[in-house]
Amino acid sequence: MMLVACLDVGSTDTKLAVVDVGDGTLVASASHPTTIGSDVLDGVDALLAGCGPVERVYCCSSAGGGLRLAVIGQEALVSADAAHRVALSAGARVVHVAAGRQTPDGLRTVRAARPDVLLLVGGTDGGDPDTLLHNARRLAAARWRVPVVVAGNADARDEVTALLTGRGLPVAATGNVLPRIGVLDPGPARAAIRDVFLRHVIGGKRLSRGTRFARLVAAATPDAVLTGVGLYADQLPGDLLVVDVGGATTDVYSALVPDETAGTAVAGTLWRARTVEGDLGVRWNVDGIVAAAAAERIAPNISDIRGLGPLGLAALACTVAVRRHARAGRDLRNVVSVVASGGVFRHAEPRAAAAALTPTLHDHPGGWALPRAPHVAVDRDYVLAPAGLLAADHPDAAAELLRRHLHGP
Repeated sequence: MMLVACLDVGSTDTKLAVVDVGDGTLVASASHPTTIGSDVLDGVDALLAGCGPVERVYCCSSAGGGLRLAVIGQEALVSADAAHRVALSAGARVVHVAAGRQTPDGLRTVRAARPDVLLLVGGTDGGDPDTLLHNARRLAAARWRVPVVVAGNADARDEVTALLTGRGLPVAATGNVLPRIGVLDPGPARAAIRDVFLRHVIGGKRLSRGTRFARLVAAATPDAVLTGVGLYADQLPGDLLVVDVGGATTDVYSALVPDETAGTAVAGTLWRARTVEGDLGVRWNVDGIVAAAAAERIAPNISDIRGLGPLGLAALACTVAVRRHARAGRDLRNVVSVVASGGVFRHAEPRAAAAALTPTLHDHPGGWALPRAPHVAVDRDYVLAPAGLLAADHPDAAAELLRRHLHGP
């Protein structure tokens, strides 16, 4: 056996999976309350001490609020929209989206959102660079200090980078998120955001003393999960939908088989995507779930919130979140597998956990095309994030881990 440890350091719990990367066997799993009040490595080390010797440790993190990102683009419905979707696919929580030529007041609004990273985009390659250059000059003049990922018009990349680095800003310049109208290229920007997150954000959140934790973390947790989602989707004969209900947010991931016959959106199509609903959480955002369900007329007259129980709240959160995800342009009618993730599902009785998705999968009033007859699974052993962490170095083991554990109730 060749055992490795995969850790996910969350704001509430730190989860461990020990995997034999020789054959993809899940050897052990455990969790520990995240020691956010002292040093997150206290909880990490407690888990590692209990699992025995391993060859290597892989780690992702969403502790301390994860990655907060703001977008400045050229047009709200084109480059800014494309950048917003790419940022979500990189595991970010997008806290502000601005478009057009920024004014000092506009930049103050961006700053007030307290982003950890700014994604600056605008223009297709070879297009008009004026708005992108204007916004770079505004940022330089405003003494901006948050790291900037530049992923706009390639013809203006060097000049934009020079403007920002000349003021001492940490800048990562990469490929355009929208090199041509209708062509969305998320890979370079997603990689750059990940790198900035690891180099500038993890250490800056003061989650741990010293530099060991920053060296240990390889990705933001939603980034790792989306990688795992993509890997599992590669094993399926159709599309995949994953709903991850947490204490504070509900994330929805979908991996769609590319359809070359479909119409091309101006801002491009992201075939593997994530949306995050910051008002839907079964611990800290219960009121948000109730308000959203009432606004959507799913359950407009809830009188006893506590009577719903965790699974009842999770069912409402799933339906609202999937409606919003589908409205963002995701055609889910060809979904063949739906996976429920999150502690509320893992700790519930298996059949009850799977049944909590029934209202979502029969949401006829929701106005979106329902999957026809999907297989329902529960990520009871929490393998999506570990598989995402292992995908680059051990793809076969990661794929086998998913195949074995994303089973039905």
